[in-house]
Amino acid sequence: MKRSLALALLLTLGLASAAHAPNEADYKTAYAAAEAAAKEAASLRHQWTVTVSALAAAKKAADGGDFDRAVAAARDAEALAKASIFQAVSEKEAWKAMEIR
Repeated sequence: MKRSLALALLLTLGLASAAHAPNEADYKTAYAAAEAAAKEAASLRHQWTVTVSALAAAKKAADGGDFDRAVAAARDAEALAKASIFQAVSEKEAWKAMEIR
């Protein structure tokens, strides 16, 4: 009895977490975070073109009502923007190590 109750509980928890599909609010949150990171990268003059493409893909998917794809693309855009920020900051000083002395 305990085993079947535990199994039922695990299945219920698994289905509950899988049942939440991204919605428009999730998209707006993810897009805002991605857009903020992209603006920071642009202010460092180090925005990658793939970040802009990912933002455009997120917007296009959201306009079509595909919030699963929109949220995924927005999260990709945020990750790309953060990577470009990291690169800009690290290269700001790293070039000195390559300088011929």
